[in-house]
Amino acid sequence: MECINCKSKNIGQISQNHYYCWNCFVEMHREQDVFHIHEVDLDGSLLPLNDLFSEDERRVQ
Repeated sequence: MECINCKSKNIGQISQNHYYCWNCFVEMHREQDVFHIHEVDLDGSLLPLNDLFSEDERRVQ
């Protein structure tokens, strides 16, 4: 698996269908065959980054 944001392979699994990139610190959630990407804010909330990537880029390969 590769990070959609930085292309790193340094990905950890948080829970089923939830992943975290240790290189660029984004969280990815897989829903059906599309990933949803979030940045973790300082207060722990998640900020969506889906608008930065097309659906084709976020599609599971």
